Amino acid sequence: MKQEINPQETNRAKAFELWTKSPMPMVTLTKTFDVTRLYKVSRRKGLKFNAILCWCIGKAASQTEEFFLLPEHEKLFKYDRLAINVIVNNKVGGINSCDIPYTDDFEQFSTEYLTLTQSASMSCKSTFEADSMVIGTSAMIATKLDGIINQYTDQFCNPMVMWGKYRKGWFKVTLPISFQFHHVQMDGGHAAKFLDELQTVINSIKLHKIMCTSIVVNKKKTIVGWNLDIRDFNEVSQTVCPTVISMVFDVTDKAVYWCHNRDYGQIETKRF
Repeated sequence: MKQEINPQETNRAKAFELWTKSPMPMVTLTKTFDVTRLYKVSRRKGLKFNAILCWCIGKAASQTEEFFLLPEHEKLFKYDRLAINVIVNNKVGGINSCDIPYTDDFEQFSTEYLTLTQSASMSCKSTFEADSMVIGTSAMIATKLDGIINQYTDQFCNPMVMWGKYRKGWFKVTLPISFQFHHVQMDGGHAAKFLDELQTVINSIKLHKIMCTSIVVNKKKTIVGWNLDIRDFNEVSQTVCPTVISMVFDVTDKAVYWCHNRDYGQIETKRF
């Protein structure tokens, strides 16, 4: 729900007085994120990287109270829910936008993300959540960008999160992300705290699959590697030669787990 409120009754009273009529009230911060965990979840579960990132943005924003306020036409409004705006390439070569309602339930958010973006792409029609505080996003994933600054205009006061193509290193995947916000809505400290919270949310994504390496010892001394869920150990074929040592290296927890002769009730652990 969208409700007009008295700025003087909020902690943004002074900011409202100072920045409402500013010709350039938008501020942009850029931070380089470690998105290794997000990248792995995307690849291993077959999910869209941008969909997961958009959910993470909503999750971090939902824990920052300033996101539920927004100045508009020299008034201040309060919202009780958030949405993430996504720009979509449509079938005729143009673009459309769609607002994805944010929910803590990632599966629900992901389903709506896919449904609404595909619909916008095929129908060439945009959809909007008028009663939600909308966080804009812009992903230019074909190009590695160090930072992005959007246009400054009093016609669009919503916060905006922007990024380019992620960068894969030997052990880490990084992504510079730019965050633009209206100074009435929040101060630089609030924005920086949001970016820190976004990194925390990204880091907390659960990895259901980890790298499994099964060392097979026989006459040929063959070493074979798979990408497996730890629960899939029993699915490893024992037809060619039996496994003597089963080993898992979890890079996120910096630990190695192993057992002998597929005795999974006697798993040993070594942390680094």
